[in-house]
Amino acid sequence: MEIVKIRDEYIKLGQALKLAGLSDSGVDAKYAIQDGRVKVNSQVEYQRGKKLHDGDIVEYDGQTVKIEA
Repeated sequence: MEIVKIRDEYIKLGQALKLAGLSDSGVDAKYAIQDGRVKVNSQVEYQRGKKLHDGDIVEYDGQTVKIEA
């Protein structure tokens, strides 16, 4: 499981995918999310702007990322 450190209170889902290296660009992240291929805390998430906070778990393409403050 990869860890993504955030400096602020939250990070948006699309930004987290790019920061973790799971998506090459914001456009790739957008389509992956719209297609229902991304889960946040085991729930399929369709909002690219979903705010992720400390402790949230993102799953995409067989990889898992944990958000930490």
